[in-house]
Amino acid sequence: MPVNPELVGKTFPPTTPYLVGREKVREFARAVCAEDPQHLDAAAAQSLGYTDVVAPPTFAIVIQDQTLQQLLAEPGSGIELHRLIHAEQRFAYTRPIVAGDELTATLTVSQVRPFGQGAMVTSEAAVTDADGAHVVTMTSVLLVGEADE
Repeated sequence: MPVNPELVGKTFPPTTPYLVGREKVREFARAVCAEDPQHLDAAAAQSLGYTDVVAPPTFAIVIQDQTLQQLLAEPGSGIELHRLIHAEQRFAYTRPIVAGDELTATLTVSQVRPFGQGAMVTSEAAVTDADGAHVVTMTSVLLVGEADE
C-alpha cells in the first residue's frame, strides 16, 4: 500500500505527559557527548538561571518518539517501520527543556509527497509544558520506501 495522502492535515491526540527526569537528562547528555556542565550538574544549571539540569537540544526526540509511534500505528497509513528511513529532523525552541518539565506533544502531518515508488512524509510535533506554553516544535521528514509486493 502506498502512503495514504489523506494523512495530510491529520492531527493526533496529545501524548501522555512525559515528566523529564534529572537522571534521564544526564544519561542522554552522556550518550550524545554533551559535556557542558548545565546538562549534568544542577548547580551549574541553576547558576545560569534554570531550575535544574538543561536537556541537550536533541533530547526532545524522546518526547517526539511517542508521536511517531501514533503515526506508525495509524490504520491505513501505508507507513511501515521496515520501509522507513528518518531523512531529516529540525527543532524550533521557545525555551530549553529542563528536568522537572512535564511535556505533552501533538503531531500533525503536514505533507505527503511522492518520491520515486515511495513517499516523503513531513510531520510536526508541537511540545507544550504543563501550563500549555510552547517549548519546542520538531519537524521530521520520513522517507517511506516502496510497498512490499
